[in-house]
Amino acid sequence: MKSNHKTLDKFIDEQYGQIGTSKRDEFEKGYESFKLGFLIQQARLEKGMTQEELALKCGTNKGYISKIENNIKEVRISTLQKIVEIGLGGHLELAIKL
Repeated sequence: MKSNHKTLDKFIDEQYGQIGTSKRDEFEKGYESFKLGFLIQQARLEKGMTQEELALKCGTNKGYISKIENNIKEVRISTLQKIVEIGLGGHLELAIKL
């Protein structure tokens, strides 16, 4: 019996094209934003903090944290660093892939 299951990579290739195409680049950009918001939310929850508590610790407001976590608002690297390091007590690491 033939399986109708696809890998996520194959599905993405079919839906958004190969890596390097404009449609795929746009998808990847959106995915990275989604991933960033999700990572902040998961770290906050792991610390047992509300959005308001995190906002107070890093000098912003609850609405701003919510917008980042829900990918409505882009965040500056300096603000991201404050959220991660001051608000969450973590360490921000960035990478460039060529």
